Amino acid sequence: MSPIILGVDPGSRHTGFGVLQGEGDQLLHLASGAIQAGARPALEFRLCHIFDSLSDLIRRYQPQAIALEDIFLATNVRSAFTLGQVRGVILLLAARSAVPIFSYSPLVVKKAVVGYGQASKAQVQLMVGQLLGLQVANQHAADALAVGLCHFFHSRWPKGSP
Repeated sequence: MSPIILGVDPGSRHTGFGVLQGEGDQLLHLASGAIQAGARPALEFRLCHIFDSLSDLIRRYQPQAIALEDIFLATNVRSAFTLGQVRGVILLLAARSAVPIFSYSPLVVKKAVVGYGQASKAQVQLMVGQLLGLQVANQHAADALAVGLCHFFHSRWPKGSP
């Protein structure tokens, strides 16, 4: 069976997702987009919407792994707490679905996809499109696909390799 990876770029208003399937050395793009939780609903309703939407994706695609971007160093403490709550919902969903979760820092994701840890969002989006042979219009989807690609690349390394 070819592994399916669900990449997730957590956000309280827009949570990006990307579903990839490994075929040998190739990756197939199965789905991508952004869960639009909005800014107006109370946080608990946005978290519920994110949980339900990701649950649907897990039921539909049955991934063998969830690749999640780590929290970046936020300058706004309130934003960091909110993002932590989104990540908590995703961690809970992974545990309830019995899907292993793998976290990667933004630096590691950028280095894996672009080759440079300080790459811009535009560079990441462009490289994701080139690697998968598609036009990625949504930045949140591009970030989620990038973390999925990162997991694919890292999971193929022999044990003990950097």
